[in-house]
Amino acid sequence: MPTFKYEAMDTSGGEVKDSVDAMSEDEAQQKIRQMGYFVTKITEVAGSAKKGKGKKAGKRKKGQTFTIGGVSSKMLCTFTRQFSTLQDAGLPVLRSLRILEGQMKPGVLKNALIDVVDDVESGSTLSEAFAKHPKCFDRLYVNMVKAGEAGGALEVILKRLADFKEKSQSLKRRITGAMVYPVVVILTAVAILTFIMLYIIPKFEKIFKDFNMKLPDLTEMLMATSRWFAKYWYTLPLFPLCWWLMIKLIRLNRTGNYAIDRIYLWIPIVGKLIEKTIVARTMRTLGTLVASGVPILEALSIVRETCTNAVFERMYQRVYESIREGDTISQPLKESRLVDDMVVNMVDVGEETGDLDTMLYKVADVYDEEVDVMVESLISLLEPLMIVVLGFIIGTIVIALFMPLIKLLEGLSK
Repeated sequence: MPTFKYEAMDTSGGEVKDSVDAMSEDEAQQKIRQMGYFVTKITEVAGSAKKGKGKKAGKRKKGQTFTIGGVSSKMLCTFTRQFSTLQDAGLPVLRSLRILEGQMKPGVLKNALIDVVDDVESGSTLSEAFAKHPKCFDRLYVNMVKAGEAGGALEVILKRLADFKEKSQSLKRRITGAMVYPVVVILTAVAILTFIMLYIIPKFEKIFKDFNMKLPDLTEMLMATSRWFAKYWYTLPLFPLCWWLMIKLIRLNRTGNYAIDRIYLWIPIVGKLIEKTIVARTMRTLGTLVASGVPILEALSIVRETCTNAVFERMYQRVYESIREGDTISQPLKESRLVDDMVVNMVDVGEETGDLDTMLYKVADVYDEEVDVMVESLISLLEPLMIVVLGFIIGTIVIALFMPLIKLLEGLSK
């Protein structure tokens, strides 16, 4: 029988670390709950079950196909909305899942739904079935469904989850869409400069050599750049690749990861945009979890894992510890200095009035609007900035080429 190591909290909020023997993770969690503990982390340490699990996973069921990768947020968003609609119409969970699985295109989500249907049919709860497929359904998803099942309001929770997924997808789509224009302009500029360096400048260099001219320093530098470009052009993609690899290596270290994320937040304009985007997303996530009845400590643990920035992870860890010790959310938020006073005050009011989820939603809405304004401002700033930079580069090339040409024309006219 495999062994599971776990971290949990007792009724007084104290941390408990121990291990338990069970046939599966679900059984282990059930045993821990029966002890009166609230599970925060659980990992399997025995190897015997993994072999059996791998053997079972290798056997495909009817309708399942070979897949690589995960599930797109758009596909999961569509599935959640359709599932919510079917539940709202009063259909049984199993029938809803079968309908959605039947109309789903082959892929990771369809494979997962086939397993989920079998598990639910075998007597598992929906949240337990979803928990077996972390590539499709993350902790946030599973815990909200679990809260919906416990409260007997699954259709309400699914509707709330669908709204949350759609708003998150909308924010991501707006930011991605706004960045299309500058990326296209930069790529076009790079293509034009590459053409000039590889084909235009060598022709001018040949002309200058034929006339045996002494070239100005600026022109010599341009010619040297063109020759290097023609000879080592294949090394240019290595610069961003090496930079990316260096960042990845630094991020492997906890301190390095924190330092990189902190530097990102210090970048003018971009840092503020990252900060507001994370606040908007995490506050909406926390609000959705709290409104769905997920325990506050579990909700904060999920938010901490999904904020994608080590600086904010540390902030939410302090909030988590503050709540565990019986204090408020607003105090560690204020001490972090990562959020505005408006956020701290609204959270404080939400805690006092018992309407925390509503206040968190309002904070998320305000920050969503601010992100929109900042993205538009950034694009407006990028346009003239790109024109100035490109104008400077092209102007330098033109001046460098025309200086010897003017000298040549002056020599011929004498």
